[in-house]
Amino acid sequence: MLLAASLLALALAGDMQVEVVLAQDSPVRLDKVKVLNTDAAPLVLLYEAHNVTDAELDQFTVMVFVFDRTGRLKARQVAPGRRTLEARSSKFSTMVLDVGTIEPTDMLMAGVDQAQRTASDQWWRADLRALAEAAAKKRAGPQDRVVR
Repeated sequence: MLLAASLLALALAGDMQVEVVLAQDSPVRLDKVKVLNTDAAPLVLLYEAHNVTDAELDQFTVMVFVFDRTGRLKARQVAPGRRTLEARSSKFSTMVLDVGTIEPTDMLMAGVDQAQRTASDQWWRADLRALAEAAAKKRAGPQDRVVR
């Protein structure tokens, strides 16, 4: 039974939507975000990271949140993005989603939660969890919402 559920989840992964969560002043925007089915768990997230600033970025991190259909946070994962993202440029990258079972009814949200300019010790940071939780509550149907 568990194997059948996992296979169903993998078959539907190509249709799984990922919502991009973007902080208002984020120096990096994720575009062309898609879940790839590798015919085996875990799933893989493909994304294009776009530097929207005029400054080169040395590094940034990508965060993925998994919410159940009621809007309850099930898991989150953080991974470094590709290094050295030149000003106004884009790079494609992937992230293995090894956060446990992702059901076809789950909601995925991804975004950039921190970035560092080249030759700087300072980091830009954002609270993506709050943004993702608000978006998940909106997406969950009224009958599915968790009362907290």
